[in-house]
Amino acid sequence: MSQCSASWGRPVTIIGGGLLGLMLMATAAVAQESVAVRANMVKGNLPVDDPTAAAWTQAPASEFPMSPQVHWKERIQAVTVNSVKVRSLHDGTNIAIMLEYEDPTQDPDDAAALEFMVGDKKAHFAHGQPMLQVEGGPVNIWYWKNKDGKAVDMTAKGFGTLRPQADQDVKAKGVYDNGKWRVVFSRALTTGNVEEDTQIKPGEFINIAFAVWDGIKTESGEVKEKGSQKAVSSWWYFRAEPPADYSAYLYALMAMGIAAAFQFVLIRKLKKGASA
Repeated sequence: MSQCSASWGRPVTIIGGGLLGLMLMATAAVAQESVAVRANMVKGNLPVDDPTAAAWTQAPASEFPMSPQVHWKERIQAVTVNSVKVRSLHDGTNIAIMLEYEDPTQDPDDAAALEFMVGDKKAHFAHGQPMLQVEGGPVNIWYWKNKDGKAVDMTAKGFGTLRPQADQDVKAKGVYDNGKWRVVFSRALTTGNVEEDTQIKPGEFINIAFAVWDGIKTESGEVKEKGSQKAVSSWWYFRAEPPADYSAYLYALMAMGIAAAFQFVLIRKLKKGASA
């Protein structure tokens, strides 16, 4: 009987160790995703023209800190927006990314932008400006301003090089309500302009950064935040989720089934040996 107990304990230890390994892998994945924007894949039309659509509740929100831009000489010491919440959805063909942030007033010059690295070359989040140990750009910038009511697809490779692209394939829609902006940017996941556009492939991590301008006017009549005077983030991770893959769970179940079968056969042999 003691031999059976000892034999039973070994498979249990193996199974327990396997489950612990799966739990640790899951914990590591959650830790990585906690600092990333994850675009869930959905069926049907994306809510690209409605930042208040119920479909956005399916998208997990990630919040990122914002601070004044300090790399270019024209700067300000304090900004209105100190953080942004970001949600994203895709349908396998197109991507939609929503910025959500608090702003006490709605102003014509309120603006927001997304920034991406282009290709495999590392770039600084400050417009791809060459920095110590970081080669310059290129970067792809999706820009929206309230009074224009549309997006501008732009490219840059350092300060003073920002320009609109010839092909404008980014759309944007902003809605202001109860002291909060919700701005949705949308585009195809991939484009033919690989030299200037970021290419988003489901399952792969890319870099993303954010910028916000509070367009309120000061007592002197000047717009408070404009040009390089803005709230910015550093680089963060972005990932368009691939279609659901349940193979890992299937393999885990198969492994547990094999372990259980091995345990059953082993116990039968031990019982036969004990009866003999």
